[in-house]
Amino acid sequence: MSKARLNPSDFLLEDDHPLRRYQRYGVYLGGAAVLASMVAFLTVPTTFLRGYLIAYMFWLGIALGSMGILMLQYITGGRWGAVLRRILESAARTIPLLAILFVPIALRLGDLFAWARPAAVAGDPILQQKAFYLNVPFFLARAVFYFAVWLVVEFFLTRWGSEPDGSYDAANETRLQFLGRGGLLLYALTMTFASIDWMMSLEPHWFSTIYAIMILGGQVLSAFAFAIVIAATLKTNTWVARVIGPDQFHDIGKLMLAFVMLWAYFSFSQYIIIWSGNVADETPWYLARTSGGWQWIALVLITFHFAVPFLILLSRPIKQNAHRLAAVALALLVLRYVDLSWLITPAFSPGRLSAHGMDVISFAAIGGLWVYAFVRQLAKRPLVPVGEPILPYREERT
Repeated sequence: MSKARLNPSDFLLEDDHPLRRYQRYGVYLGGAAVLASMVAFLTVPTTFLRGYLIAYMFWLGIALGSMGILMLQYITGGRWGAVLRRILESAARTIPLLAILFVPIALRLGDLFAWARPAAVAGDPILQQKAFYLNVPFFLARAVFYFAVWLVVEFFLTRWGSEPDGSYDAANETRLQFLGRGGLLLYALTMTFASIDWMMSLEPHWFSTIYAIMILGGQVLSAFAFAIVIAATLKTNTWVARVIGPDQFHDIGKLMLAFVMLWAYFSFSQYIIIWSGNVADETPWYLARTSGGWQWIALVLITFHFAVPFLILLSRPIKQNAHRLAAVALALLVLRYVDLSWLITPAFSPGRLSAHGMDVISFAAIGGLWVYAFVRQLAKRPLVPVGEPILPYREERT
């Protein structure tokens, strides 16, 4: 059978695929965790929301990072993006769910942000100076705007991108390239302000000009790692195995290595600029994250978020082996959560390493629902864009 005559139905997710089982687990685990979260939200909202924010930023990072990679691929081209396209689209399609899951944060801003508490603002001259930007109505209006932009970009990106299933339209490709250029700019701008609003403003006396870029790089790294893990599981489909081969895993493995290095570069740049400047308003942020036990988390991040994966991913055979590369990617996903915890939690317990059972419940609640939504979207269409002319076929049926 020629490539043009391939049947898109051959590439659908099988009913007995392991991802279907994970989807069911996600429903059960997420449902139970949601019930526990509702109780925690009503009884211990402050403790609950601190863990909820970490989990929320983790899963949001995968969704938005996937959208960013999609737009990057439409602009630059390349087979590496074609083989991941349906995975990335399915992850991006979870943004509507994440918009709904932002509601608990919006309802109890005062439990997270000092600037949202009138008493704290009244006694703090710096918060009073920043009140024109850091105030509840404007914060919520900006959040609505961010989600509106992301939803619009995601809608057209995934709708137009799903068209080449058995056919190819050059005009549609041009349309996606234009959307990718504008969409990448919008993503960078909105996520820059969102990272300031939702994370950096937890400590409103501190600021960094590199912080938002570091968050953006982390999101794309999370999306690459997640896509590699899913792509490795999809190789059980004999047709998908003919498309996503060692060369494709090698390509996306190199890109994941690039973003590991980019994350390390931005993180170190922020550290060296702030530490060498030795400004009283800036260095306490790092002091809170390098004392009281947090220094060991920082060491874990330096070692296992950068040094170890950097050395491992230099190996071509590892990048070409789907399962070994997926193991590295899965480890990086765990470290991405640790990194977000290191960024967020010390804002509430500076200089004292702390963790709470609510962190696990929050992660399970959001993650269970997110995994269910992701697999549901993935199962709706072929696992690869069958009509895409740059899609590699290592073998064809005769």
